[in-house]
Amino acid sequence: MNTRANRPPMGIATDISVNNKQRYAKFLDSFTTGSLDAVTAAASDLFDPNAAINASHPINEAQPGTGYVTDIITPIAQAFKGLVRQNYVMIGGEYLGTEWVTSTGYFHGHFAHPLFGIPASGKLAYLRFGEFHRMENGKIVESHVYLGFAELIIALGLWPLAPSQGYEGVVPGPATHDGIIVGASDPVQSRASADLVEGMLKQLATEDNAWRPYWDDRMVWYGPGGLGSYHTVDAFADFQRPFETTFDGWGDGKEAGIPDVKADCKAGDGDYAFLHGWRMITGVHVKPFLGLAPTGKRVFMRDCDWWRCENGKIVENWCMLDIPHVLLQLGYDVFAEIAEDAA
Repeated sequence: MNTRANRPPMGIATDISVNNKQRYAKFLDSFTTGSLDAVTAAASDLFDPNAAINASHPINEAQPGTGYVTDIITPIAQAFKGLVRQNYVMIGGEYLGTEWVTSTGYFHGHFAHPLFGIPASGKLAYLRFGEFHRMENGKIVESHVYLGFAELIIALGLWPLAPSQGYEGVVPGPATHDGIIVGASDPVQSRASADLVEGMLKQLATEDNAWRPYWDDRMVWYGPGGLGSYHTVDAFADFQRPFETTFDGWGDGKEAGIPDVKADCKAGDGDYAFLHGWRMITGVHVKPFLGLAPTGKRVFMRDCDWWRCENGKIVENWCMLDIPHVLLQLGYDVFAEIAEDAA
């Protein structure tokens, strides 16, 4: 039996979501001038003083409340001279009584100083981001920030593991250039997007690739560094099934009796949908992964996605996975490896 069939359905954007998106959009505007002081001031107005702040390895848990700025944005701004934030998607929605806003895009600038041990290139560099913020009473009370460190390391030519079979490089935003939805969206369309994506997700990890009919034949999956990106449903299928079988029991862990592996949020907003789980997927490493021999170790994956739907099909999917965190659970510290090579 496919345990995914019993998972809770996605939510959709609500009137509260609109208010939250407007506040979040105003905060994102603070990045426009490149002033860290402006971002700090805007963050103090939006983030609850006790907000739980999480980010990709090696940050993991940041300081409550102020950590979004002090532990995440400040190091990036210090490393990337002339820092620019480019948002491709910004949407929001409700899930199981909680309200979330999310965005994805790139930070870019002149990579002048090391970033969490990644050596500076002295050239233009891009760092993909994905943010998920839970909001209550107009304040952010919980954050999860994904940062594409593996992509940056690969772009610098420093990746110490096996290369992926997909495209590695900067990926674009939506082909329709309509991923910023600050206002209200059509609830009927939001529900259609949510149900389409949820229907597809329920069919993942099936031997017959039952998820294929949900996708447009010319779909694009913009995957994380180390896994790569794929164009057309056939190319994605050639990647997806082997990846799933690399980790025995790939999924939510229910069949193994593991609790609390789930989506923290998932919702539809117009033609778009999103999902995030800080323990979203689990499985036991039974086949080579990025050149690492099977370890028999169980891993828990921090995973997130944004989808664009069109004419009843999924057309584009941006996915981020905290690859360095997965590798760390397998006993491989990619940041330590880079530091050793640079020594």
